[in-house]
Amino acid sequence: MGKDTDELLEKRGATRLSELGLGDDDGNIEDDYMNWRESFWADVCKRFGVFKSEDNLHIRNYKLVEHENMHTSKVFKGEMGYLGSYGNQKPPYDTKNPFMADLTVNYNLCSEESDRVVFHCEVDVSKARIKYEPGDHIAIYPENNSSMVEQLGKRLAIDLDQVISLDCIDEFSSKKNPFPCPTTFRTALTHYVDICTPPRSNVIKDLAQYATDENEKAFLLKLSSNEGKSQYNDWVMKDQRHILQILEDTPSLQPPIDYLLELLPRLQARYYSIASSPKIHARSIHVCAALVRYKTRAGRPAEGVCTGWLEKMIPSETDQFKIPVFVRRNQKFRLPRRATVPIIMIGPGTGLAPFRGFIQHRAAIVREGRECGENLLFFGCRHEKMDFIYEDELKEFEKEGIIQLYTAFSRDTDKKVYVQHLMEQEALKLWELLEKGAHVYVCGDAKKMARDVHKQLLDIIQEYGKMDKTEAETYVIGLENSFRYQKDVWS
Repeated sequence: MGKDTDELLEKRGATRLSELGLGDDDGNIEDDYMNWRESFWADVCKRFGVFKSEDNLHIRNYKLVEHENMHTSKVFKGEMGYLGSYGNQKPPYDTKNPFMADLTVNYNLCSEESDRVVFHCEVDVSKARIKYEPGDHIAIYPENNSSMVEQLGKRLAIDLDQVISLDCIDEFSSKKNPFPCPTTFRTALTHYVDICTPPRSNVIKDLAQYATDENEKAFLLKLSSNEGKSQYNDWVMKDQRHILQILEDTPSLQPPIDYLLELLPRLQARYYSIASSPKIHARSIHVCAALVRYKTRAGRPAEGVCTGWLEKMIPSETDQFKIPVFVRRNQKFRLPRRATVPIIMIGPGTGLAPFRGFIQHRAAIVREGRECGENLLFFGCRHEKMDFIYEDELKEFEKEGIIQLYTAFSRDTDKKVYVQHLMEQEALKLWELLEKGAHVYVCGDAKKMARDVHKQLLDIIQEYGKMDKTEAETYVIGLENSFRYQKDVWS
């Protein structure tokens, strides 16, 4: 779109003020933008004879107000939009008004021998009357790690329980606060700002002025410069340094907490494919999520914000937990309207999640005595005995004749076998189903798996459809345009 617009403007005789800016989504697109913006403003200033003042580099948008003796009923405690909404729940439930759902089930689907943890979670939405369809996403608002919050409070020498507001100093701005206020430093760091994502280079540039050691200040400024882009990618992005680790590694850096809260991005909801069907589980929504935990290149421990938080919440008779959720419709990942249409599902690992909902939905149709099309599932994981999630359930569906199950266990054989290899083995059947109007669904990793599956699909269409590469690609585009080839993938 950007290239086309630029080309069209050029053809129409528009005067170029600055070069077209392009970003690499596989790299750091935010910094690509920030670097382009620097050259853009330089070109604009040169064109119109405007002097760029360095004094305006660190303009504050908010001022800190500390509140004393404010009643707790007037203080936000993690609500996303409306004060007291977690205690007085009213629909509709959405990004500004999530439902506080009871977490009723949470256990590991993998064996104890596996080095992976995949949670099966169930949240009770019966009181909210939330409706969903297979293919939809459930959004969960997580909390930041409480230990990290404590360490940040200690490092910046603040009272985490101080009630504060960050009020916009621009009287004409429609955004009065960067997050719900008044609240406490603790709540802001726990619920509202992202303290785990490596900060963008412009944030580091704005923080550098608060380093009292000249060497550290120069180092931070270099990281945020065009000349230091490679070093920034290496030291911040590849080493995955979050804000606490940057503060630890530059001891003289002492930014005001209110400015830090202003600069850090909002903590976002995490979206998961719903792993259930309302035909079988109308009162609950099921989630299948892999625990993200590893050591960074710098040797520091790291974990996913949401899955690390969920890991600590195992419900029992004595321990009850509520989590803020809402449902996001996903119209681009839907079962065919007619149940007689065959479906081909390809989802290794937790990519199985939405297909569990699809299969449950079609199983309910079969059990109602209605006609249903063929349901093929291609699933893969590393080890059958360790990582085969929902194994008993899938084999029961297979035994019942609901699905045809094809499995690949990549570490159990001398030669690694993946889902695309299973597709190759069943190529003729897949082509025949495509010609009968089958819908194809892919869920999981976008960078490797989805690309390999796409290539294999093209190869099958070429071989059995007697097409050349261009014709096969046109055929696939036709599948996509008619919503017969749908993907729910992530990087």
